[in-house]
Amino acid sequence: MPCSSSSRTRAALVRVAVALSCAIALPALASTPIKVTSKTPPDGPIRYTVKVTSKFYGNSQETRTLRSGDTDDFTWRTTPPGGAVPAAQSCPDYSSLPLDANGAMVRQTQLRLAPIVAQDGTANVQVSFRAQAPRTGKAAAGAQCPEVVAHSEVLHFSMPTNGTAKTLKLSDGTQLSISAQR
Repeated sequence: MPCSSSSRTRAALVRVAVALSCAIALPALASTPIKVTSKTPPDGPIRYTVKVTSKFYGNSQETRTLRSGDTDDFTWRTTPPGGAVPAAQSCPDYSSLPLDANGAMVRQTQLRLAPIVAQDGTANVQVSFRAQAPRTGKAAAGAQCPEVVAHSEVLHFSMPTNGTAKTLKLSDGTQLSISAQR
């Protein structure tokens, strides 16, 4: 009966080997479940469209992609009705005037957009608006210097990130329309 004891031993060893392999393999298969959500993370890229409508500074529009916590600066330069206004270097604040290649003053609008998106998808936004434009020419220090119309304002507001536009009116009458789309 040496054969039967040997086959019993082999059968016992096979059972032990199968039991050990199952004991080792089961924890590998028992990983945490994957959670599927339909929401985009708040720090993901969002397309912001900014539109400026102003009788002083002209109309501008641009779309850019930002992440929560980023800032972006928009700058638009346009020629005013009637053309750029000549400005002499002796004019006050000449170095801060928006000038074209010929040294004549043009309109300039600058806007800084700084959104932070909450977990619920609402964007808390800070907008810094600054603009300059020539109104008409006036004599200063014996030279022709443009009369400058300027406005600066900072706004804080909340808005959805579903594409709905948020319209704001600045104290000088300029209108801003901002939309955010995931």
